[in-house]
Amino acid sequence: MLICLVCSFWMCAANCNTHNQARKNFSVIDPKATQETKALFLNLQRIQERHILVGHHDATLYGHTWAGDDNRSDIKDVCGSHPALIGFDFAIATNQPSESTKKRLETTLKRTVEAYDRGGVVTFCWHANNPYNGQTAWVDTTKAIENTVKELLPGGKAHEAYKINLKQIADMAKLAKGSDGKLIPIIFRPFHEMEGGWFWWGRPYRTPKEFKELWRFTVEYLRDYLGVHNFIYAYSTDCKFKTSEEYLIDYPGDKYVDVLGMDDYWDFRPDGANSPTLAAEKVKIISDLAQVKGKLAAMTETGLESIPDSAWFTTKLLPVLRYKGAKLAYVMLWRNDTQMKQHFYAPFPGQISVPDFLKFYKDEYTLFEEDLKGIYK
Repeated sequence: MLICLVCSFWMCAANCNTHNQARKNFSVIDPKATQETKALFLNLQRIQERHILVGHHDATLYGHTWAGDDNRSDIKDVCGSHPALIGFDFAIATNQPSESTKKRLETTLKRTVEAYDRGGVVTFCWHANNPYNGQTAWVDTTKAIENTVKELLPGGKAHEAYKINLKQIADMAKLAKGSDGKLIPIIFRPFHEMEGGWFWWGRPYRTPKEFKELWRFTVEYLRDYLGVHNFIYAYSTDCKFKTSEEYLIDYPGDKYVDVLGMDDYWDFRPDGANSPTLAAEKVKIISDLAQVKGKLAAMTETGLESIPDSAWFTTKLLPVLRYKGAKLAYVMLWRNDTQMKQHFYAPFPGQISVPDFLKFYKDEYTLFEEDLKGIYK
């Protein structure tokens, strides 16, 4: 189903009024955003009224049994189309530069350009190494953990090191240009799952006030000092919240966020909550908040590792995404690892969920890359 995003959602006068209202109430936080970035934001807002983009992290970099193939993804192998949204990681630009990471950065840029040229959308998370102590994004919870966030703020011991990291991200963002010569819009999702205790920016290791200050500095430094104007900023919690108030504990404010997102694996896992209804209720919370605030909403990470449920996509995930009329711009499945054979979240040929995923793919609600047309116009 090929979607012309410029006109297909408003075919009558009443709908045109809705269209004009959407343009009035929904806008990116960067007043200097490129035209393509503004168009992507508005088109995603329109899409979430009736459809949802399906995404997959690192989809075109590698898959369950392959790595480095051109124009390939496990999802395309299954249904004939790449996912509509492909996720990458700015860690490739900031973490321990070497010859091998330089090549991976070049490959990531290449895949970013290819996705844009095909009409798809890209998002970047950031598993940032700790600028204060040089360790990875993940913390060793068996040891005392210092407050890194405080040290990254102006006046902190690692503030200058953090600015170097942001400059590396800005440099990569400015290299991301399509074959049309235009900067590629990127949904940037820093400091995700911030209420958890597994990343150095987690809530147990700093205050909400410090987190908000770091988020605001990050946006302002990238946007106002480094001149990055092709970002849409996504705030993405884990699934620990039960109310809108809990969801907003670390929220830096409407002037600093474009997308309200949630990562949720726990509510789908047999060793977790194992209750998709809980996931659905949280989806509705972020959807309702986004409508009130004039933001996009998204399920920014999810999936069931190894997909042992052959009907998971249509019987578990799809009802969550559509729960009580929730409006989500996109959902992103986590990656299919080449080395860890049980670590995959999207099907590949021969996997037991393929028939069900094909039903998910054909559902009128879900959009894949082949369904998009004019998303940057």
